[in-house]
This record gives sequence, structure tokens and C-alpha cells, in this order.
Amino acid sequence: MTADPQQGPIVDADTTSLRSVLRQQASTVTVVTAPGATPVGFTATSFTSVSLEPPVVSFCLGLASSAWPTVARARHVAVHLLAQHQRDLARTFAATGIDRFAHPTRWRIGPEAVPILDDAPAWLLCRVVDRVVVGDHAIVLAEPELLRHADVGSPLLYHRGGYAGVDPADRAAVA
Repeated sequence: MTADPQQGPIVDADTTSLRSVLRQQASTVTVVTAPGATPVGFTATSFTSVSLEPPVVSFCLGLASSAWPTVARARHVAVHLLAQHQRDLARTFAATGIDRFAHPTRWRIGPEAVPILDDAPAWLLCRVVDRVVVGDHAIVLAEPELLRHADVGSPLLYHRGGYAGVDPADRAAVA
């Protein structure tokens, strides 16, 4: 096997090199919230559809995360898909050591006592069906029970360590 000189060198897949490769993938930015004595929420870029029949989605969460103990017990969570203009909201829920639900975050208590972010263009209220611990993370599998969405704006993406959006001209070219 020979390396393409226009590509980087072939290296062992250690933590640093794997993180570098994974930063090449653009991911949808979501905020996951869960009810508790104090509600929790965190920014996640690992949200994906697992199955349509039955409907199942997933997201991953680090076991060292301050949100993990609450999510580990939660029966329901909400997954909020963010729009391109919501970088500050994504940063708020990615920060540590702050009250993520304090002003200016606008939210309310929704079904099953799950915090719902008011300004998210789409959210899914999900019943947690399983948690699979793998390494230093847990994969949370959940069945959407309720959802709300509006077909407006472009999604917020995470790519190469920063937030980005979709150029409307690029979307038109694909359609």
C-alpha cells in the first residue's frame, strides 16, 4: 500500500489522529435536554436516525459529562435541531460550569417535564429505550413520541472545530 502524496501520511489511529479525521465530517448540531431536580442540557453532534420502523434515534454522551447522571436515569429527553443562526445557543449548552437554562436561553417545561427550547426550529420528545456504554461514552437510543418542526432556515453544522452553515446556493444546486 502506498500513500498518495496529496493526502497526509498513513498513521496509527490513536486518539489525536482519530479526532483530527473526525473533524473532517460535518455534523448537525443539536441540544439534548433532560428533566431532573435541576434540568440538564448539552450540545451534541452525534445525533442520528437509527430506524424508521420502529422510529429510533440516537445520540452519544460522555460518561464524564455533568449531564450523564441525569440522562442515565431519564425516561424522556428532547433533541433540538439548531438553525445556522443559533451558534450562541450551541456554545451555551457546550459550556461547562454555567447555568445553561439562565437568561437569555428561552425555554419551557414540555411534555413529560422535559425542558423544551423555545427557539429551536425542530425538536423531538423521545422516550429512552436503551443506553449502551462503549468506552468513555454512552450511546442513548430513544423513540420519538412527539415532534415539532418548521421548514425554515439552514441547519447549524459543526465542522473542523467550529460552527458553520449551509450556503443556500449549494442547497439549490443539489435540489
